[in-house]
Amino acid sequence: MFKGINSVEPEKSDTEQKIDLSVSLGFRSAFLFPLQSKVARREVAIGAIWLLVPFVGWILNMGHRIMMTHRMQNGLSAWPAWRDYPSLLKHGTITFLGMVEYHSPAVLCCAIAYAYEVSWLYPISAILWIIATIAVPGYMSHYCLAFDYREIFDPFKALRRVFQGGTAYWHAWSIAFAALLISFAGLIAFGIGFLFTSVWFWQVAGFCFARVFTNKYELKGSSQIYE
Repeated sequence: MFKGINSVEPEKSDTEQKIDLSVSLGFRSAFLFPLQSKVARREVAIGAIWLLVPFVGWILNMGHRIMMTHRMQNGLSAWPAWRDYPSLLKHGTITFLGMVEYHSPAVLCCAIAYAYEVSWLYPISAILWIIATIAVPGYMSHYCLAFDYREIFDPFKALRRVFQGGTAYWHAWSIAFAALLISFAGLIAFGIGFLFTSVWFWQVAGFCFARVFTNKYELKGSSQIYE
C-alpha cells in the first residue's frame, strides 16, 4: 500500500517554496502554506487518503509533518515528504509517545476521579490536559532538526521553551485554533471533506509552531537527507 499512494516525483519548479520558515507568520501565510503549489496540495491529498487507515494513517501524517519541517530546517523545500514510509512511521510513533507521556498525568487523574468518584479531580485533570497540550509544541520542532529523541521526553524543558516563545507562540496558537475551526467545514461534504481539511489544519499548525521555534532557537542545519 505504501507504494500505491506514494508521492509522484514532481518537477523541480513545482517544489520551489515561497512560504517557508523564513516568512513572517500570519494567518494568510500559514493558511496558504499547505496549498501553495501543486505538489503541496497533492501531499495534502495523500495525507487525507492515509487517514482512511485507522491510527496508522494518523501516525504517518504526523511523521510527514516532522519530515516537512526537517527538510525546511535543513534548507530544502518541504516537499516531497511522502517517501521513506518506515521513517515516517518511526518519527510519528516516537513523537506520539511523547504526547502520551505528557498527557498521562491528566488521564491518570481522570481515571482516579472516575474510579473513586472524586468529582473535584475532574477540573484538575482538565487543567493538566491543557498544560500538556500547550507543552507538546515545545519539543516537536527541536526533534525535527536532527531526530534526537532526547528532545522529546522532558516535559519541563518543553514547557520552558513554550513560555520563552512569548507572544509569538500564542500568536501561533491563535492561527492554529482558527484553522481548527475552519477545518470543520469539511464535514459539509458528507464528512469526506474533513479528511482533507483536517490534514490541512495539522499542516497549518505544524508550520506555525515550527516557524516560531525554528527562528527563536535558530534550529537550522545543513542538509542531512535526500534531495
